[in-house]
Amino acid sequence: MAEQSLLERKSFRFRILLGLAFALVLGLVTAGIASAHGYLNSPQSRAFLCKQGQNTGCGNVQYEPQSLEAKGNFPAAGPADGQISGAGIFPEMNEQSPTRWKKVDMNTGSNTFNWTLTAAHATKEWKYYITKPGWDQSKPITRSNIELFCKIDDGGKRPDFTVTHTCDIPSDRSGYHIILAVWEISDTGNAFYNTIDANIAGSGGGAADTAAPTAPASLRSSNVAATAVSLAWNAATDNVGVTGYDIYRGTTLIGTVSGSTLTYTATGLTANTSYTFTVKAKDAAGNVSAASNVLTVQTAAVSTPDTTAPTAPSGLHSMTVNANSVSLMWSASTDNVAVTGYDIYNGNTRVGSVSGSTLEYTVTGLTGSTNYTFTVKAKDAAGNVSAASNALTVTTSAPSTSAPEWSSGTAYKANDLVTYNGVVYKCIQPHTALTGWEPVTTPALWSVN
Repeated sequence: MAEQSLLERKSFRFRILLGLAFALVLGLVTAGIASAHGYLNSPQSRAFLCKQGQNTGCGNVQYEPQSLEAKGNFPAAGPADGQISGAGIFPEMNEQSPTRWKKVDMNTGSNTFNWTLTAAHATKEWKYYITKPGWDQSKPITRSNIELFCKIDDGGKRPDFTVTHTCDIPSDRSGYHIILAVWEISDTGNAFYNTIDANIAGSGGGAADTAAPTAPASLRSSNVAATAVSLAWNAATDNVGVTGYDIYRGTTLIGTVSGSTLTYTATGLTANTSYTFTVKAKDAAGNVSAASNVLTVQTAAVSTPDTTAPTAPSGLHSMTVNANSVSLMWSASTDNVAVTGYDIYNGNTRVGSVSGSTLEYTVTGLTGSTNYTFTVKAKDAAGNVSAASNALTVTTSAPSTSAPEWSSGTAYKANDLVTYNGVVYKCIQPHTALTGWEPVTTPALWSVN
């Protein structure tokens, strides 16, 4: 009898352990499913083509094309310019060139857009943007080179798991364009961002564009230095639109600019040396113009060091103030050559640096209910540093007293708050926590509250 009782106790313990193991596996599977939200499957989005293997080098988005989520209220808020396609956490999606991504064929006029949703959030609105004529295909999209062409207001209702919209693509678009679809959520303040790489023909298919742009005119120089020459030219014209200019030194292609840019600085030259330059225009269909007039330039004999610092950044202000972080924004500096970056200071301590085209930064790791004073300085390639911007004093919010400590093995829902290393985080993807998935290491699951 005693032996039988011992066997029963061992069997009981085994069943408990087996049940716990099953619950853990189920939690992992559920976490993978619950992290889904939605994506454009027709026309096929950039991320969906990654999932299908038709786009390569995509990073983790190939496993979760439904998770291109970031702050909403676009374009007033949301991802920074140049990071819109990646929605913050999938940087590979922001890579951009005329040949980087597979194109899907579309027409101008009426088009149908189909979404597959795996979490049907209450929805504020759906917005569709398209790149403007002459956009620079070699640079990630920014707010300035897209425009809204379709908007559907859902008024907070919860959609079906399949959503279809019919929108008209403007008739003046042809060739390669990016369509940005934004799904604004009403119950979280976030949005989902899908990009479509479209090869657009005229309504009904249209005729192929075989007309090349006219040649750029009046190529001329200014600011001739020992190792650099500034070039300028008059715009070319095209039956659809000039999308870019290629700059040549002799027969060597040395640079490309967008169709709206009519200047270029050739660098890396040798002092007291003669060079010839030409420029060619191109359109979205790949047609290339004849060369501009040939310009011959003699570089200067002696280089003059750049000792001019950029102007101080202006208008430093805060956008979002939390207990542990502050989001800053400022107005651009100017420089006699170019601003190459900005350094952000907390008091006298530098806490971050960004590129010369970035005008915002989020300072993290702060303490709640505390005063901080921030400034920003601009710098150029020669190492010249501007004076500080206006000083901005900010008081962080009071820390949350209701957020429990993060705990491995706990199932978390969207918007749950936890504390980890003194910082409050909000759950953005439902999941069951595991060791190694701490909030500070998993930005796809947690955001600083």
